[in-house]
Order: sequence, then structure tokens, then C-alpha cells
Amino acid sequence: MPVEAVAPQLAPFVEAFEKLPRNAWHRERFERFLELGFPTSRDEDWKFTNLAPLLRVPFENPEAGDVAAGEIVGRLPEADVVFVNGTRVTGTASADGPVCAEDSGRAFAALNAAFFTDPARFQIKAGNRLERPIHVVHVSLPGAKRQMTSPRNVFVFGEGSEGCVVETYVGEGTYFTNTVTQIIAGQGAVVEHVKIQQESNDAFHISTIQVTQNRDSVVSSRSFAMGGALARTEILAALEEGSECTLNGLYLVDGRRHVDTRTTIDHAKPHATSHELYKGILDGQASAVFNGKIIVRKDAQKTDAKQTNKNLVLSEDATINTKPQLEIFADDVRCTHGATVGQLDSESIFYLRSRGIGLEQARRMLIEAFAREILDGVKAREFREYLGRFL
Repeated sequence: MPVEAVAPQLAPFVEAFEKLPRNAWHRERFERFLELGFPTSRDEDWKFTNLAPLLRVPFENPEAGDVAAGEIVGRLPEADVVFVNGTRVTGTASADGPVCAEDSGRAFAALNAAFFTDPARFQIKAGNRLERPIHVVHVSLPGAKRQMTSPRNVFVFGEGSEGCVVETYVGEGTYFTNTVTQIIAGQGAVVEHVKIQQESNDAFHISTIQVTQNRDSVVSSRSFAMGGALARTEILAALEEGSECTLNGLYLVDGRRHVDTRTTIDHAKPHATSHELYKGILDGQASAVFNGKIIVRKDAQKTDAKQTNKNLVLSEDATINTKPQLEIFADDVRCTHGATVGQLDSESIFYLRSRGIGLEQARRMLIEAFAREILDGVKAREFREYLGRFL
């Protein structure tokens, strides 16, 4: 497609796409992206997230991933697969897992589908139990060029299998990570998923996580957002009969950074359960958005769904926009939702100081206590301890 035939904000992506050896499948997804275009503040789901800073930067295709990243990776828990600037540099993954083609009607998912090349793809066979977490690390070190990478992670758990998968994003400089993760839980599978977003404070991060749960499966996903100038994570979970889904997360944001979290839990069949707890800690002139939607379909009787968003605001200039939602089309259900925004409790600080604890230490203790509920849910000790360093 000629560059002059598209909107100016889409032109850099057309140029980047035409430089790549893409097949008809990729071109179809790219045309879908062009049809959708980038969302604006007129879109309800993007009302409080301004993409202008992202669209002002002319991102290029990533350079070869042979850039030394050992120092960064060495600070993380042991990795199974490492990508640098979008190229796999260490580790292997099973080759027989599917890569789903859906873009969920979302522009960034379609953009990822058009550009991704080497997915991190794992298939856990029926009945297998992983002894340790699978850890996939994506490192961005763009150097002088501002690059866009399109990671695609696919985790397929067979019937009755069990295990933990972790995806980590780190980097230096200004770059754009547009990632899609697909989690498919077979009947009776038990899956723990952890996402660690620790991008550079000058980076942009857009993430789409698609969770498909078959009958009687159990999925717990915990998302930690600690980096990025502008970061957004959207989780879409579809539940079958008797399945259980837990979506928990923690976002830490300061300076002038912005973080956006969107979740949708779709109860399509009866006797499914979902639990959701997201917590945010904001400081400086930071801003955050949380929107959690629970959909209970007409046939999804006996649904049990709970959703909570709690925010701790440490400065007068930080802002949070939170919107829990329930869309219920069945009549025999138990559903609750709520949101809170508050500051550190002055009486608790006074109590700690009266015991000889300094003001800053008292503040840190209360902040850590607020976050621990999310952190302690991570079962793998090495990742729980690693995340604890940032509180």
C-alpha cells in the first residue's frame, strides 16, 4: 500500500512493513490494522490514555539481536528463552504449539500479528507437570535507532497438565514493545502466569493477553507493571463451564509516567468462578487507569465473580481513573465489584513512629504491606523475591 494513501500517523508503520519479507497471512493482518487505525480518546476504552507521545516517535524495524544483553539478563531469575531486539538469542521452545490468528478486533493485536516473526511457543502435553517455571525474557537495546518489536508468546497446556510460565520485559533507551501473549488451558489444566513489565522509563509498552479456559481449568495470572513512559496491559479471559480464573496485578508508577490496565473476564458458561484484585501505587505526577469488566452471559448461571481495585496515592499531583464494570445477563449469580483510592494512613504512621521507626521507613513499611497481598500470590520463590526488591 502506498504511504501517501494512509493517515500520516500510520505511514511509518507502512514503510516498516514494506521492508520486511511478509507473506499473504501477514499482509491480511496488516490491512486489518490499517482498517482499525490507532484508537483515540473518542474510544471509550482509551478515554484516559493519550497515544500522541507514542505516535510522535518514528519507530524502525529492529536490528539483529546479537547485542550483548548479558548484564541485564544476569539480574533476572534464570531464563529459558531470551530475545534481544526481537531476535531469539538463547533457548528453544517446542515447535508444535499453535499460533492463533485472532486479533480480537484490536489495532495493536493486529499490528503484532502483522509484524511478529519468531514466537516463543510452548506446548505442555496432557498430564505433564512442570518442575520449574518457564521464563521468557524480551530485552530491548535499540542503541541510536528507535525500534519496534512485536513479541508473541504462546503457552498451550494440555488436558490435566500443570505449570507456571513467566514473561519479562526489560530494556534501555526509547523503543516500542507491542506484545501478544496467548494462554490456552486444556480441560482440567492448572496454569500460573506471571508478567513482569520492567521496561525503560523512556519506552512504550502495549500488551494484549488472551486467556482461553476449557472446562474445569484453573488459571491465575499476575501482572506487575513497574516501567515504561506509557504502558498498557489488556487481559481478555474466556471461561468455560466449571473453570476458575484469578487476575491479580500491581502497578507502580511515578514521575510523569502513565500506566493503563484493562481486564475483561467473559463468563460464557455456568458454574465458573473469577477473582480479581488489582492494586496501584502512584507518586509524583504519575497517572494510572484501571478498567475491569466482568461479563456474565445469559446461560452462565451459578457464576461467582468478585472484582476489586485499590489504589494508594502518595502525592497530590498523581491521578487515577478507575472503573469496575459488571454486565450481567443471567439471574442466578453472585457478582461484586468495588474500587478505592486513598493515602497512607496517618494513624498507622504515627503508631510506627511512636515505636521509634523513622518517617521514611514507616512509609516504606506501609507501602510494602499494601503490595504484599499481590506479591505473595506468586508461587515461585525466585520470582517472588526478585519482585520484592522493587517495593
